[in-house]
Formats: sequence, C-alpha cells, structure tokens
Amino acid sequence: MVKTYTIVMIAFAVMMLTLPKHAFAASEAGASARLAVNQPQFTMNLVDINYAVKKSVIRDTLEAYSSPLIGFEDEFINACKTYGIDCYLLPAISGLESTFGKFILSGSFNPFGWGGGYIHFTNWGDAINTVARELKANYMNHGALTIEEVGHIYSESPTWAQRVRYFRNKMLESEKKQLNLSTNSVEL
Repeated sequence: MVKTYTIVMIAFAVMMLTLPKHAFAASEAGASARLAVNQPQFTMNLVDINYAVKKSVIRDTLEAYSSPLIGFEDEFINACKTYGIDCYLLPAISGLESTFGKFILSGSFNPFGWGGGYIHFTNWGDAINTVARELKANYMNHGALTIEEVGHIYSESPTWAQRVRYFRNKMLESEKKQLNLSTNSVEL
C-alpha cells in the first residue's frame, strides 16, 4: 500500500514538473511587475453555441432519416433567423410531409408538400427560403402563430399540427440534451 502510494506520488510530481507553466513574466523592459496568466481563449459566444446546437440538432434529425436535406442545416437556420420563425418548424414540416425530403415528386425539391407537393423549386435552399418567407408573410403575419393555427391553413388533415409538433418536440428534446451537455462540460 505504501509502495503504491509512493509510486503514485512520484508519477504525480513528474507530471507536474513536465506540464507547461500557466503563468509567465512579461519579458519587455519596465514590465517586471506585470504577470500575464496564460488562460484558454474562448472564441464561441452564446449566439455561436446556440447556432451550433440548432445546426447539430437539425443535422442529427436529417441523418436519422437518411434525408437528402443533409447539408442544408445552415439554410434552415438562416431562413428562421431571416423570417423570425421557429428553427425547427420547417424541418418538422418536411418530416411530416415527405419524411425529410425522401418522398417527393421527382425533381420538385419540395419537401414541404407546398402546393400539394406539386410546386417545383430550383433546389433545396430555394424551397427552404421560399416556404419560410411565405409562412411568415401569409400565415404568421395574418395571426397564425402556433403550429395548430398554421395547420388549419396549411393542411386539410385534422392531425397535421399534432404530427408536425411530434417532430418539433423531438428536436427540442435533442436541443435540451445538447445544451445541458455543453453547459456541464468543462474544458481542461
């Protein structure tokens, strides 16, 4: 027991002696009273973390369904910021309407079932931006602010909102887990 303790203490002492110093004195003349402490530089602010988490949540969701929309996470987030809508609303709608873009009219790039799924877009980004803009202008700006209120206009199905909310809630749960992990993590 004493031998093991001695070995551990020697290993700890060697490790402490070989680690880089965390403090160093400034080398220029006249600065001998200053002591600069070498601390890690944190370059991500809360906005960056929020963006990164939302992007990760959307990507994880798209990957879980092998979606052709993988790689368009930034478009989803930029559209939600530009038009002031929930960042998980459009991915959730695409989840319901086309299993995240997997089942669409060939060549339509329409994962949202927009116009009954018959409207064609030039690419996924065009679809994301157009539907976000139209939801804001023709739904939310006219008082449809909840998923249920949007659903009454967007679809004839009485269960549309409930099914969109299912996907949105899954993404919110994932976000909560990721934020909890990131706020409890300690960088060494």
